[in-house]
Amino acid sequence: MRRPRRKAEETREDILQAAETLFRERGIAGCSIADIAQALSMSPANIFKHFHSKPALVDAICERHIRHLVDRLATLDEQAPAPTRMARVACNIMEAHLQDLRENPHLFEMILMVSKANLPSALVYRQKIEALFADLIAQGMAAGTYHCKNADAASQSASAAFASVLHPAMLANADLSELHQRCDGLAELVNAALQNPFAK
Repeated sequence: MRRPRRKAEETREDILQAAETLFRERGIAGCSIADIAQALSMSPANIFKHFHSKPALVDAICERHIRHLVDRLATLDEQAPAPTRMARVACNIMEAHLQDLRENPHLFEMILMVSKANLPSALVYRQKIEALFADLIAQGMAAGTYHCKNADAASQSASAAFASVLHPAMLANADLSELHQRCDGLAELVNAALQNPFAK
């Protein structure tokens, strides 16, 4: 009796899981689409049906990781004042990247690769960060803590200000001993600008 055909979403998830496992074991350069297909007992053509290239597969793994990371941190200290949340969220995102650098270098390598190549997941990351900051700023505006005209526009400026501690390419070459101090300083600067009554 033939096995029932699996849903495309299930096959796609199996490919992502197998690819990430092999990337962790062998590194991205040491693993081919053929290797991933062999691990799953399927043809390379079946993988190409879901991901048209190895960079596309790397990009999909990164997007999944990025969405999970930012969504998890978005609910951090939801009841805290916006300035407190701004500092904590920024520093926690930075620390999550540093943890990947220490414990999951294959994953950090992939995120660094997509950020340099400007692949779709890099845009997703920027959009998720800006949306997170926009929600924080809107919270502060509603409480009368932040003074600005437009939360979305202010979030783009905040995201740019935090780039040196939130962009993987910047973190890869940073002096780790001073990163937390830098993140705290940037949060203080951003909060001071947003709390300025003349910001309107």
